[in-house]
Amino acid sequence: MEVFSVIEWVVGESLEGSINIRPPRYFEDVTAAVSEFRDLLDDILTDTGTNISPSATRVEVLESEPNTRNEFLKYFQEITLDPNTANKNILLSKGNRMLRLTDHQQSYPDHPDRFTFLFQVLSRESLTGRSYWEVEWRGEGVCIAVSYRNIGKVEGFGFNDKSWSLYCDTSSYTFCHNRVKTPVPGPVSSRIGVFLDHRAGILSFYSVSETMTLLHRVQTTFTQPLYAGVRLYGSIYSLEFINLK
Repeated sequence: MEVFSVIEWVVGESLEGSINIRPPRYFEDVTAAVSEFRDLLDDILTDTGTNISPSATRVEVLESEPNTRNEFLKYFQEITLDPNTANKNILLSKGNRMLRLTDHQQSYPDHPDRFTFLFQVLSRESLTGRSYWEVEWRGEGVCIAVSYRNIGKVEGFGFNDKSWSLYCDTSSYTFCHNRVKTPVPGPVSSRIGVFLDHRAGILSFYSVSETMTLLHRVQTTFTQPLYAGVRLYGSIYSLEFINLK
C-alpha cells in the first residue's frame, strides 16, 4: 500500500541517522492517505456485515401437517401409471389410473424400466413436494408404495433402501422398508390414503372410510424424486387411483 511505503521510507531514513524535517505539505499528504485508507476499510467491513446479516438471521419455517380430510385434499395429486414400467401381466385402464392382474401378457414393448418378475408398476408423475392420493382396491392383497425411479426391476417394493411400502390384505397391514417388516395395527379398509411431504421427509398411510385413521408414519430423508407404486399379488382383483377433484 502507498501509505505503508511512505511510512517505511520515513522510518528507514531515521534508522540511518539522517533525520530530515519534511515540509508541512508532506505530512498533510500522509494524513490524507491514511484517512482514505481508513474510509476504504470501513466500507469493506460495512459491506461484509450487510451480506452476512440476512443469512445469519433467516429462519426456515415448515408447514404443519394436515389434520382433516379437507386439509389433505388441498394437496391432492392425480396419479397416472406409466405403461413403460408395468409388468406385462398388468392391464391398465381408465386413463392409466386403474390396473388389473390378468392371465395373459399384454403387448407392451420391451423397455428398460419395465418390471419383469413381480406384478408392479410406477406412476408417470414424480413427487417432490406435498402430495396426497387415495387408492381403492379389491382382492386378496395389494402393496401400496413410493419408490425412487432407479429401483431394480426384479426387486419388490420395500425390500431395498429405495422404496417404502404398505402391504394390505383382508385382515392386516405390514409396513416394509429395506427388508424390515413392521406389523401395523388399524382398521382394515379397501381405501388407503397416502400423504407425502418430500421436503420434510414425511410419508404417512391412512385407512379411509367415514373417517381417516393413521396407520403408519415415516420420518426420513428423501434424496431423489419419488414415484407412486403398486404391487398386486394373490388372485384376481384390481386397484384404482381415485380422482378426488
